[in-house]
Amino acid sequence: MNQSKIVFIILLFSIIGCKKSVVKELEITENWTFKKSNDTIWRTAEIPGTVHTDLLKHNVIENPFYRLNEHKVQWIDKEDWIYKTTFNISQDTFYKEQLEIEFQGIDTYSKIYINNTEIISTDNMFRRYQIDIKKHIKIGKNEIKVILESPIKKGIEKFDSIDYEIEVSDNDLAKIGKVKENKKVSVFSRKAGYHFGWDWGPRLVTSGIWRPVILKSWDNFKIEDVFIRQKVLKDAAQLSTEIEIRSTKEFKKSTIEISINDTLVVSKEYQLKFGKNKITIPFTIKSPKLWWPNGMGKQHLYDINVKVSHKNHYDEKSNRIGLRTIELLREKDSIGTSFYFKVNGVPTFMKGANYIPQDLFLTRVKDSNYYHILNSAKEANMNMIRVWGGGFYENKKFYDLCDEMGLLIWQDFMFACAMYPGDKKFLENVKQEAIDNVKRLRNHSSIALWCGNNEVLSAWERWGWKQKVTKEQSEKAANTTWQSYVDIFHKVLPEVVEQYDADRKYWASSPSSELGVPESHTDGDAHYWGVWWGKEPFDNYNMKIPRFMSEFGFQSFPELATVNKYTLPEDRDIFSEVMKSHQRSSIGNGTIKEYMLRHYKEPKDFESFLYVSHLLQAYGITTGIQAHRKNRYRCMGSLYWQINDCWPVASWSSIDYYGKWKALHYGVKESFKKTIVSYNDKKDKIKVFIATDSLSNFNARLTIDLLDFKGNKLKSWNRNIKVIANSSGSYFEIEKSKISDITENKNEVFLNTSLSMNNSILDTKQHFLVPFKDLKLPQPNITFNVSENEDEYFVKLSTKNLAIGVFASGNFDLNFSDNYFNMLPNSEKVISIKKGNLKSLDIFKDKLKVTSLFDSY
Repeated sequence: MNQSKIVFIILLFSIIGCKKSVVKELEITENWTFKKSNDTIWRTAEIPGTVHTDLLKHNVIENPFYRLNEHKVQWIDKEDWIYKTTFNISQDTFYKEQLEIEFQGIDTYSKIYINNTEIISTDNMFRRYQIDIKKHIKIGKNEIKVILESPIKKGIEKFDSIDYEIEVSDNDLAKIGKVKENKKVSVFSRKAGYHFGWDWGPRLVTSGIWRPVILKSWDNFKIEDVFIRQKVLKDAAQLSTEIEIRSTKEFKKSTIEISINDTLVVSKEYQLKFGKNKITIPFTIKSPKLWWPNGMGKQHLYDINVKVSHKNHYDEKSNRIGLRTIELLREKDSIGTSFYFKVNGVPTFMKGANYIPQDLFLTRVKDSNYYHILNSAKEANMNMIRVWGGGFYENKKFYDLCDEMGLLIWQDFMFACAMYPGDKKFLENVKQEAIDNVKRLRNHSSIALWCGNNEVLSAWERWGWKQKVTKEQSEKAANTTWQSYVDIFHKVLPEVVEQYDADRKYWASSPSSELGVPESHTDGDAHYWGVWWGKEPFDNYNMKIPRFMSEFGFQSFPELATVNKYTLPEDRDIFSEVMKSHQRSSIGNGTIKEYMLRHYKEPKDFESFLYVSHLLQAYGITTGIQAHRKNRYRCMGSLYWQINDCWPVASWSSIDYYGKWKALHYGVKESFKKTIVSYNDKKDKIKVFIATDSLSNFNARLTIDLLDFKGNKLKSWNRNIKVIANSSGSYFEIEKSKISDITENKNEVFLNTSLSMNNSILDTKQHFLVPFKDLKLPQPNITFNVSENEDEYFVKLSTKNLAIGVFASGNFDLNFSDNYFNMLPNSEKVISIKKGNLKSLDIFKDKLKVTSLFDSY
């Protein structure tokens, strides 16, 4: 044997004998390039990323969010795109027993090659794909090539392959997308539905490698999954750890250790067999500290680490969990069937909003964006976020923050406003998608409910789709369509939840009354759109009270600072082509104006119109929230549509695309406080209600003043009351005739109600006796001065007369601590704003503008 062979053998055995003890992971991010399939020019690419963002970076396209540019980029989704890179495999990695590549997210249709050999094709944006590449790689340089196939061309193939037409809502903007024969192909692809358009979003159908690509290498065994199941939470919490381990060989003795907050609580020996091992280990946490939703207590989280070892080889996984019980109560009562959540045994009114993806191009959403939206929800006293079914299953950071902030999650599966195929391949794809995401998310204590879809049942039963398909196609087509629904939402999805996360409830469709039964206001959850789509008055919120309101909404425009970012001066009219294009509701801008003129005088200019649209939206939606809380004996949840935007647009959001709080978000913050005062204005009397989430009774002082706009007190009512815990009720009523005896000028007076405890104000609310447009408001005479500390600017405001909707603005990127508020006559208020990039007090003061409703006409 020659010397070189001896050296090689020694080297080989030294490599084998010195195996590393942990799974190695390498994210492949460097040296990616891309091109259109029939181009010759390769350009640099960012991974994770999308075709659109890579084209933007190279100035091939202009910003699709600016003016009408969206319409110029519809060619992108009709093309195939190729991405490639190289990566190096060291000898150490090459000789590992297992070598895999994981695409954590690929959008959507692709063929993936390693060194010119196809290793897999993909067809689901929501799944992770893990592929064994051991036989395809070599020591040294290796190439990955990904061909991203046009989702439109693939969709048309599938559209044409069936002998009936699947119903899809008009949210699929095929006409804007210039799709052949306007075919709505979105339902054929397991891809975020909103990419194809929605009534608050553009049509930008992306492709790309949108989550990391990870190279994994390991020997002996690897932990595939750990699920911490909570069984009993009493003086001692009884839990179990369900561990999946993949082993390359049999190990007669391996050690499994469980640690809680770095303290070892379990150490046991187990035999590992070749292949997949499933091991369940019970353990106990003594004197457990519970996890509570925001506003009810602390969000205590335990770090639980599972470690599997054999001699010098080990793998480990950690999860953070909060100990809590959550139940969905569906009980017969005098109204129908209840629909409410108990957390740790406490009936909990759910206060929150619907959440959509924060951008069309998902890789642009940073951790800071997640923090801003979710912290804004927490600051607005929310305890639940609904992750809506037309987007995507969110990133880990989103769920981690919800765990930390006490925001429960109503998690939709990704189906919305459409019927779907039901062939075996589609159903299997859906099943694997559901397994993947249930297992990925189930350790998060914030997940409260799995929901099959958004409005699909309503569309079939209430929007006329069933009748339309039967009449225009055939009864067979209708039966086929409905069977697909049953297979997906009554079989595949609930079976996955039952198998992988049985302790949580599954709800087939939002809204609905029961399985396969459309919504009602006596059972289940409801989406009430009589306000907005039905043009019904805001006061209907006080009459249309469901068991749980999971959607309701009203639009506003963004503030002028945001509108300026996507328009030119000539666009700044609500009926200009640009403003209409940045409004996707079919009845949009005109409906805002119609409602506005019901309640307010017509604004004097474009900027004032935007501002009054904020006041209008806040007035409408807070009317709804307060109605739900007043009637909590019947309704135990209020989730408005929607908290955020995915581009700059007129929409139902309370926070615009650039993170600016609208009047609605400030109003929501007040309406979702632990304890609130509200009014019920009936024909002959005005009732004062108090709703509280306090878990104990408390004594308080209720004061109601009848004031004129200059601050003169015309009448006062005072009462010491006992507020009943976790309830709502009427605590005082005023005969309208008594107000008429005091003054005939109802357009010059208002009620101001305050609730206090131990000289601390819990809540204050104003009630006007006539519509805002009929108020005879005097000029407020608002003055202000500014000051600063190291981090913030402060604005001290004073007003002589009543000021409604006081708005501090100045093209600032950050939000004031309060805004769009009312100021009582002869009162002062201090608000603050972080300095951000605005470092000079003089510049801040020069930019600052303070207006009120009086200034809008």
